[in-house]
Amino acid sequence: MENNVVLSMEGICMTFPGVKALENVDFHLKKGEIRALMGENGAGKSTLIKCLTGVNKFEAGEIYLDGIEGPIVNKDTMDAQKKGISTVYQEVNLCPNLSVAENLFIGREPMTKIRTVNRKKMNEMAAKLMKDLNLEIDVTQNLEEYSLALQQMIAIARAVDMDCKVLVLDEPTSSLDDNEVEKLFGMMRKLRGRGVGIVFVTHFLEQVYEVCDGITVLRNGTLVGEYSIEELPRVKLVAAMMGKDFDDLASIKPESSGDKSKEPLVIDAKGLSHAGTIKPFDMEIHKGEVIGLTGLLGSGRSELARAIYGADRAQTGTLKVKEQEVTVRNPIDAMNLGMGLLPDDRKAEGIIGDLSVRENIILAMQAKQGIFKKIPMAKQIEIADKFIDLLQIKTASRETLIKQLSGGNQQKAILARWLATDPDFLILDEPTRGIDIGTKTEIQKLVIQLAEEGKSVMFISSEIEEMLRTCNRMAVLRDGAKVGEIEGEELTQEGVMKAIAGGAK
Repeated sequence: MENNVVLSMEGICMTFPGVKALENVDFHLKKGEIRALMGENGAGKSTLIKCLTGVNKFEAGEIYLDGIEGPIVNKDTMDAQKKGISTVYQEVNLCPNLSVAENLFIGREPMTKIRTVNRKKMNEMAAKLMKDLNLEIDVTQNLEEYSLALQQMIAIARAVDMDCKVLVLDEPTSSLDDNEVEKLFGMMRKLRGRGVGIVFVTHFLEQVYEVCDGITVLRNGTLVGEYSIEELPRVKLVAAMMGKDFDDLASIKPESSGDKSKEPLVIDAKGLSHAGTIKPFDMEIHKGEVIGLTGLLGSGRSELARAIYGADRAQTGTLKVKEQEVTVRNPIDAMNLGMGLLPDDRKAEGIIGDLSVRENIILAMQAKQGIFKKIPMAKQIEIADKFIDLLQIKTASRETLIKQLSGGNQQKAILARWLATDPDFLILDEPTRGIDIGTKTEIQKLVIQLAEEGKSVMFISSEIEEMLRTCNRMAVLRDGAKVGEIEGEELTQEGVMKAIAGGAK
């Protein structure tokens, strides 16, 4: 291997049933380099990482690691870890019922002379590790006591502490707020200074240009190129990922998408609340309107939506749907009133992995119809094919298990599930989190199209820019309370930031 190269992957090939996932892909990483691995969903990023870490058995190609003579093949993730390759995945894969310290040192606990776990020493080591990373955490508490964002940071801390040569971060920032992202970047820079090579998989372009030295771009399972950060400005990166020049995202919002206040009310909530999650709030949503919910992580955006939908039953207040007062006890009541909810956690609440794409798409429609009125197979096929085509879901077939699809295509299939019920009011909770820029734009365009067809949409996103492109107005939340609304000329990035910071109307 060349001097200064810590990892070299040459000519990697990998096939899944009916899909060529990787075709002759190269990847090179230097010591003390942070390299972004970029590409749309289905480009092969996760597959390449799994080939590196022993999760996937690749068919051709070779992997070389600094300090080991000849090509390596990792039998599994533990084998990879022993060689100095640590991975932190998007979904936290630690043990929630164990303490933070136990999670940090699982499988490598310090022992006493009589071969029992030295808990005092383990807790001291864990506390020092947390302090070094500027995390104020009680390491004796169970992991489940902490937010998803903190669990993600703990998973990264564990990987960092394992004396790795190569650290793979697969979408590590998707559930972190700005302060936590900054802490992570500080940690990454510190590791870079120690000579660790870091593979950074992300969909946030700003983060790539803030922290990375180089970029490797994949498209449709092939290598587009390996670049230094200077030679690939944003516009060229997007073009490389998509294989075509990309029109300005800001232009997707039609001029006519302004004031909807004269349209009939679809949702009229007064004083709705749910104990412990969301304080009493008022919300009016008109026909054909896209309303955004903005606020920092944990501000109560999802909880507000769940109170309207009945996923968390409202304990105070009234709800009118199309000007009729209703009681929504559960999601089935909401569905029968013409509502749909795409949840933010597609793994836990969205997809059913062992069912096919077709079965996942017709699920809500079947639930609405009742278990004794089975939708005929011909009709199921017709509906599935219609939405696979409409949303351009990349799948070998409608009968492919949904868990075999990329994250973005899983998200499209869940969106198809709700569109199939023809809802009047659709709640989209983080519909574009963890998916590529091309699919993001498709979903944003679809939201605007649905509004033009007269459907009302509640759009929840951590990315202010994409909400500015899609929403007519935005409600601002902070600490479980709705603190204001912004629309018209105030609907700018600066206006939103001021409202989040100060709660100004």
